[in-house]
Amino acid sequence: ITIWRVFGGFVLASIVAVPIGIAMGAWKPVEAFLEPFVSFARYLPASAFIPLLILWAGIGELEKLLVIFVGSVFQIILIVAVKVGATRRDLVEAAYTLGATDNGIVKRVIMPANAPEIAETLRLVLGWAWTYVIVAELIGSSSGIGYMIINSQSRLATGQIIFGIIVIGLIGLLSDFAFKALNRWLYPWSLA
Repeated sequence: ITIWRVFGGFVLASIVAVPIGIAMGAWKPVEAFLEPFVSFARYLPASAFIPLLILWAGIGELEKLLVIFVGSVFQIILIVAVKVGATRRDLVEAAYTLGATDNGIVKRVIMPANAPEIAETLRLVLGWAWTYVIVAELIGSSSGIGYMIINSQSRLATGQIIFGIIVIGLIGLLSDFAFKALNRWLYPWSLA
């Protein structure tokens, strides 16, 4: 269940954050409008949102997904915006010279040029999402690795706590290796 929570919150954050990050990086007015809010929000700890998330989503799976979502979404937005904003200007100018529209530039220049770096950003933030799962499973959980760790603490079961930490680390490492392999397969030109 912990794996489902991490991937569910992470996928939700990615679906929301990547398009916003691309828009911020590609269009300066969008960046000027959103960047102050996103920069502020990324410094807020995901755990600080738990009381609000409980009020809005209740104590259940949605609240746990949203903790991971909140911890990941603003990081993804900013990193993707920076990557997209650093797109080689000569590629963009060449596309404009050949008659590309703003939307065409995004679809045919910015996206292909930045897809490997966006995928790498998602891989890194997935690692951070694994750290939020303990926080997500603190409140109202009756299952999951985070719950097992917290429950073991109250029973002073140090061995189980260490086991839970190692399991999260190993699953996170396996997901990282899988993400790297997928990135190598999807973007073989980015290995240079």
